[in-house]
Amino acid sequence: MGQVAARSLRRASPQAWQKQPPWPSPMPAGARRRSPPQPPGTGSARDLSAAAPAIRLSPAARSLFDEPLAIAVQGLGPRQQVTLRASLRDETGELFQACARYQAGDDGELDLARCPALPGGSFSGLEPMGLLWALQPQTPFWRLVKRDVQSPFLLQLEVFEGHREPPGRLLAQAQHERAFLRDGVRRVPVREGRIRATLFLPPGNGPFPGIIDLYGTGGGLPEYRACLLANHGFAVLALAFYAYEDLPKEMKELHLEYFEAAVNYMLQHTQVKGPGIGLLGISKGGELCVSMASFLKGITATALINGSVANVGSVLRYKDITIPPLGFNTNRIKVNESGIADIVDALNNPLEGPDRQSFIPLEKAECRFLFIVGQDDRNWKSEFFAVEGSKHLQAHGKEKPEIVCYPGAGHYIEPPFFPMCAASMHVLVGKPVVWGGEPKAHCKAQIDAWQQIQAFFHKHLTGKPPGTSSKL
Repeated sequence: MGQVAARSLRRASPQAWQKQPPWPSPMPAGARRRSPPQPPGTGSARDLSAAAPAIRLSPAARSLFDEPLAIAVQGLGPRQQVTLRASLRDETGELFQACARYQAGDDGELDLARCPALPGGSFSGLEPMGLLWALQPQTPFWRLVKRDVQSPFLLQLEVFEGHREPPGRLLAQAQHERAFLRDGVRRVPVREGRIRATLFLPPGNGPFPGIIDLYGTGGGLPEYRACLLANHGFAVLALAFYAYEDLPKEMKELHLEYFEAAVNYMLQHTQVKGPGIGLLGISKGGELCVSMASFLKGITATALINGSVANVGSVLRYKDITIPPLGFNTNRIKVNESGIADIVDALNNPLEGPDRQSFIPLEKAECRFLFIVGQDDRNWKSEFFAVEGSKHLQAHGKEKPEIVCYPGAGHYIEPPFFPMCAASMHVLVGKPVVWGGEPKAHCKAQIDAWQQIQAFFHKHLTGKPPGTSSKL
């Protein structure tokens, strides 16, 4: 890596990951201990026996998905060994679970912010949110996504006696809602001309800094990142670009005029603060953000998460310009004995030969860039793309972009506390592929990247530092 590239890289340190708001205390000093409300049929944790232990949570009954949840158990025996299990079902009914082994303190209290998990469960060590980020599907190659942001995920927590497998006697249980929409955030379906999107507007009169949010080759209209970002004071348009309603079913050819219409929609919206907007995209969505920033007017800031600076997977057209897709060689795909493909080496180098035609002319952009990079991304070489994009911008006299690299993070860097997806089906490849990442490092990267993205947009869209964290 050359000197220019080395200077443009910034690795997120473990200290940076600790700059989060302090973990909420499960129970204020002097407060009465009570179990969170239970839905009909489950009963309070204290109903299980005369002196049953109880789970206590803060916030007690409901929290936003990107916020920490403090988990503690009271009423255990001194140094009692227990197993905690978290369960959650997505809208398709797929079950995700994680478990961890703990030992209570001398006072019979177990606070996950102070007690490390013991070996033998889904994770070990001091991990206050481990029961959420370690959730894994019962069905292989299933990724946790939120399809309906207007309803929360229901998290079930259980405490079992001992460290046995299968679990011992149930000692306590509780349920908690992990919500996506903050109270007062407006969800507005957008069907204006060809645009197929959903706009999320924060509470209040506005105008608000505006962002267009794009996902990748999965298609459809994912809304969960957009609405979580709107909870923090941004007007965010989740934009579909194929495989949704009357949009094209396949991604063979994309026209930038469609994305230009979405940019103009945001620039003209009375609730969107000008003079420019931000773009946020992951994977193919990040690459599309680079193309939008390079050719379209009105873009002030562009953040891409493990994106490419070459056009991949489809022909891109804008007026009389055509950018061909980057070439690839299927012989460079490695498939393991489980049938999972590693595609990281499949794409050609966009700096060589005819593949140079696929390199997006990002020097045309009049905006600031932020590259979020998972250094264990196995989808493609995100760090290479970020470094080459930085070199290209600086060679053309443009501002050096921000590049934040996360060791041990894979491809799908999602909002905080989404469990890492190690492998799932890839639409273009037609089989499951490995995405990369080590779960604990990936989780920490998601927490920090979320703060970096918000700070970047606050700085360049409002000129102000980010405000305080949101509350329901």
